[in-house]
Amino acid sequence: MDIHDLIRRWEKASVTRLAVESFSVQLPLYDAARIAALVEIFPLKSRQEIVSELLNVALDQVEEAFPYVQGERVIAKDDQGDPIFEDAGLTPWFLSLVKKHEARLASEAARSDMEL
Repeated sequence: MDIHDLIRRWEKASVTRLAVESFSVQLPLYDAARIAALVEIFPLKSRQEIVSELLNVALDQVEEAFPYVQGERVIAKDDQGDPIFEDAGLTPWFLSLVKKHEARLASEAARSDMEL
């Protein structure tokens, strides 16, 4: 998702599943003012939703910015029959860590739901 998609989504109502874990950050004054302005422009979105969704887009862009590093193992062939090599860069490591932490957070959320 890019920022244009996010703004279109803000113009509509949407619901996402939240993790039990929360984060508290202190923003620079100008950034806090920009968040407040977005809350005023998109009154159907809470400040928490806007910050969360902005962070989501930023994380998507970080993942996309990881450079591809050609590994040694061929994992497929393209339409012309040329080899496609595994990515030996940060992306596969990042994705495996995301999967690990997503499982942990989902387990915590399930436990939290059971306690209710």
